[in-house]
Amino acid sequence: MFYIFATSMTLINSISGIRGTIGGVAGTNLTPLDAVRFASAYGAWLMSQHNDPSVVVGRDARISGPMLQNLVQQTLVGLGIDIIDVGLSTTPTVEMEVVRQKAHGGIILTASHNPKAWNALKLLNASGEFLDAEAGKTITDISQQLDQISFADVDSLGKIRKEHNALQSHIEAVLSLPLVQTENIHSKSFKVVVDAVNSSGGIAIPKLLDALGAETVPIHCEPTGDFQHNPEPLAQHLTDLSKAVVDHKADFGIAVDPDVDRLVFVDEKGVLFGEEYTLVACADYVLSKTPGNTVSNLSSTRALAEITENHGGSYHASAVGEAHVVAAMKETNAIIGGEGNGGVIYPELHYGRDALVGVAFFMSLLSEKNIKVSSLRETYPNWVMRKDKLPLDSSKNVDHLLEAMAQHFNNDRVTTIDGVKVDFDHGWVHLRKSNTEPIIRIYAEAKSGAELDALVGEVKKVLSTY
Repeated sequence: MFYIFATSMTLINSISGIRGTIGGVAGTNLTPLDAVRFASAYGAWLMSQHNDPSVVVGRDARISGPMLQNLVQQTLVGLGIDIIDVGLSTTPTVEMEVVRQKAHGGIILTASHNPKAWNALKLLNASGEFLDAEAGKTITDISQQLDQISFADVDSLGKIRKEHNALQSHIEAVLSLPLVQTENIHSKSFKVVVDAVNSSGGIAIPKLLDALGAETVPIHCEPTGDFQHNPEPLAQHLTDLSKAVVDHKADFGIAVDPDVDRLVFVDEKGVLFGEEYTLVACADYVLSKTPGNTVSNLSSTRALAEITENHGGSYHASAVGEAHVVAAMKETNAIIGGEGNGGVIYPELHYGRDALVGVAFFMSLLSEKNIKVSSLRETYPNWVMRKDKLPLDSSKNVDHLLEAMAQHFNNDRVTTIDGVKVDFDHGWVHLRKSNTEPIIRIYAEAKSGAELDALVGEVKKVLSTY
């Protein structure tokens, strides 16, 4: 999976997309010229792969979304590519629509959990999945040689067709999954508070809840793109949701990020269920019906491995990034997978993180167990996680540091497919190089805060000696 960081146009193996802040000087931020540049490169690459290609385009509710969508779509039209415009949408909806429409690619205009000043072009292949690094490099190369792209003549321009049924089709596909207990959920008459940070989740999640017979209490659900808090769905940003759940005596709360591929829950007491445990709960439910393997990335909670093994399956870890998770899921025939940031991937629906299927599975689990959300959380292994970073002197060679750490802990279980991860009996630590600043990112997990302090402290001490 590739990620072109717009402020330096550097190729980074991370989240797929061409991402930057709106405005400024071309080549330093995500300006209209940069949007046209990369849309042209993507379109040229697509035309080299397919005859008469079509592309699904959708966006979240960011203020810059309509501008970028017009720029991107008209650029592709200028190449002779037909557009299926799904308008205000979600990332998983666009991914599914590529397949449903038999299109050849897709573009989602969203910067995920970044603040409203940011936007991005997330690029999909004909399977509705994020592009791999090889395709990303090709597109990057093309973007530097725009004078070699041949645009269509006046009689060969592409056409734009609006599609108004994409989200409804997505919801219907979720509800038709055999594991979604629609009738049982209806019988519980759940009351749910939804915080969609004023983006497209404010349309998608209430529509799904309505179809499941739940009463929705919306907060920050107007799709204006004016985010009322930091859009990353973390505990410190969800105080309004926690308060509303308690004030409305709701059964639980739901928060999603602006493009609705990350999902977190708040229990009936207003306490965060834990973004790491969204996938754990959904996997617990799915594996109880269809035992098999699971996958998450190296920086996700060990609880998923324990739950998987309890159900008789095998757990596998991938490098960080959705494309890496998907590749590992395909290799291991995983039944369910995802990432610890609240991303749930269920291949029977599609290979993409999808908050809607996560909601449906979570509510199926709750209704089947007839249990409160706080009580459900108590049934799972309790791990404490920390995400930290260590600033480095510019003279330090990060790659050499990581190699030294792998050697230092070579008597433990060391994984080097993405930075260095060291597994101990009492926890783990994962060290990753930052491609945007002189730091090492440190992810760690242990059974208690005290053990976590000791683990992170030990690793930082070792790092300081090199």
